[in-house]
Amino acid sequence: MTRALMLIPLEPGAGVTCVSLGICLAVQRTGVAVNFFKPIAQPDPGYEGPERSTAIIRHATTLVPPAPFSLEAAEDYISRQRLPDLLEQIVARCKRGTVGAELVVIEGMAPRPEQPFATRVNYQIARALGADIVFVSHPDPKAKHQIRDRVELALNEYGGARGESIKGYIINKVDAPVYRGSNAPRALKELDTAPAPQKSALELESMGDSPLPQLGAIPWNTALVAPRVADLRDHLGATVLFEGDINNRRIRNVAFCSRSVPTMIHLMQPESLLVTSGDRPDVLTAICLAALNGTALGCVLLTGGIAIEPSIVDLCRNAMTTSRVPILLTSTDTWETAQILQDFNSDIPPEDYERIELVGEYFANHMEPSWIESLTQGSARTMKLSPPAFRYQLVELASAVERRIVLPEGLEPRTVKAAAICAERRIAVPVLLGNPEEVRRVARQQGVELGERVEIIDPKAVRERYVEPMVALRRHKGLEAVMAREQLRDNVVLGTMMLALDEVDGLVSGAVHTTANTIRPALQLIKTAPGANLVSSIFFMLLPDQVLVYGDCAINPDPDANQLADIAIQSANSAAAFGIEPRVAMISYSTGASGTGSDVEKVREATRIAKQRRPDLSIDGPLQYDAAVIESVAKSKAPDSPVAGQATVFIFPDLNTGNTTYKAVQRSANLVSIGPMLQGMRKPVNDLSRGALVDDIVYTIALTAIQANQAADAAKS
Repeated sequence: MTRALMLIPLEPGAGVTCVSLGICLAVQRTGVAVNFFKPIAQPDPGYEGPERSTAIIRHATTLVPPAPFSLEAAEDYISRQRLPDLLEQIVARCKRGTVGAELVVIEGMAPRPEQPFATRVNYQIARALGADIVFVSHPDPKAKHQIRDRVELALNEYGGARGESIKGYIINKVDAPVYRGSNAPRALKELDTAPAPQKSALELESMGDSPLPQLGAIPWNTALVAPRVADLRDHLGATVLFEGDINNRRIRNVAFCSRSVPTMIHLMQPESLLVTSGDRPDVLTAICLAALNGTALGCVLLTGGIAIEPSIVDLCRNAMTTSRVPILLTSTDTWETAQILQDFNSDIPPEDYERIELVGEYFANHMEPSWIESLTQGSARTMKLSPPAFRYQLVELASAVERRIVLPEGLEPRTVKAAAICAERRIAVPVLLGNPEEVRRVARQQGVELGERVEIIDPKAVRERYVEPMVALRRHKGLEAVMAREQLRDNVVLGTMMLALDEVDGLVSGAVHTTANTIRPALQLIKTAPGANLVSSIFFMLLPDQVLVYGDCAINPDPDANQLADIAIQSANSAAAFGIEPRVAMISYSTGASGTGSDVEKVREATRIAKQRRPDLSIDGPLQYDAAVIESVAKSKAPDSPVAGQATVFIFPDLNTGNTTYKAVQRSANLVSIGPMLQGMRKPVNDLSRGALVDDIVYTIALTAIQANQAADAAKS
């Protein structure tokens, strides 16, 4: 039976959509089928885009929520005294749109003066859907104890203390900053980093005589409200003088540059919006110098409608081109610009995918696990491992072992950011190779703080001590000290030697280096694991509703039948190790006995060998891709197959087929893929795409840490 949970905001701006997203993701990680429904849209005045909450949930999760009723339609029902008809329509839409869900998260309306019926309608919707109720509120820095009053008032409005459906309340935006100055822009005030003089969440809300339990407290995080420069451009109607990286840069703080340059240098911080009059070439020149020196500024906003003088443009052209800091021009003066910024809406735009994902992960990670578990008690677990559950599992498994992972590309900005995240979340102990001063400079430029858990090793200081061990490993190949010394100038080779000598547990590279640069030293110095006949690779393909494994898509150009059987067994073992039930499909251009030819015969023989070696595994082939993945096709082409229509591991006959298929699926469906993860190595070495995002690097580090632990366990047994 489907369970419903209704989240009801007690005031505008409580952040109920973020809480809804966090709960959906947290429940989805457990493998329980969840869905979301906002019964009635409640757009901000002037907003004409898609309903924000539903659009955000659709992007950030694999869910397909039903569409809400428009506010106009709901008001029409209510004004004509037809609330029961509206409720009937809401129940019908919820039931039809959330079939298969074991938990439905319902988002209520916020109380607003223009919608005085919100509380009454929320209560009737909760009753109509049989939903449990949880209130969502946020503390007011000027009246810290008002939450108790709000909760008690809401309790009376929703059935009183005897209302068994009211389960508790969640506090959002705990320790949000106090805004400096009443004239600061409303939305951008949230970026002010001044600490709020508030008590901790537990102190603030212990409320000893409260009749309801506190189910969660979400700490304030400035990064979650950082808008894109493009959003500010649209709001201001500003002219773009230099586009730069306008679609990716974000604003974390705002500074008005109106004094002399020496007194404003400290304002030129990473991700700052620097506002100055267009007739201040001295300020603009200083900003360009800061950007040229590596400070990752957010944006420059020139006021007064005064264009930059051509001579200043020529002087700053190299700095602007290199730093890619956007420069905007608005026709209003600085004071008027500040007034216009007051009306900027800091809610998440539905198309801001990066911010949506950040918010979703943050709120999901701050949900009380025991409460999330209580929401899903008695629910049957689904057989498919969803992408959120897979990513969550990676982090949990890696955090449990905390292996040391060497990152040879220690001066690469994405790698530095990923290292900081992995250290903070205890995914691994990252070891960055690079000049410590340069590594820290890169971190500062990215606005990243490297904590004590991030290790930095200067290659120049340690390189010489690896010469003799490397010669010993490769003497049979004619390697001499002078050659080893030269090869060790490559940080990937140096990191591989650290791994070979057990100084680290794994290696991740490839954000800058090619696959060959990453893998070749490992094949030469690490070798294969005991019992492994070859090294192969897999990709984890994060489809909307499950994670599939593709192999081999990166290493072996044309494996023979024995090698293909090895790849199948290695890939099945890897899938099982990461929580994916292995059902292995040996892919070919024909299914069963329908085709002939050397290529299909190779797959047929590989299937026979793999079954003989591992009779405990569910393996079948040859299978065409559609027969392996689509149940209706499987019933027609391979009705007796234990794998067809439900395969989770796909083994391709050669590198050409595998690499082409993985890239076609990834790009055509806009999927996330993690890999390639190498299999069969004595110690884990993993490659990155040179277009890898920071999150890709983080999850690859997590994979590597888990592999390292598995290798250590295997060595003990």
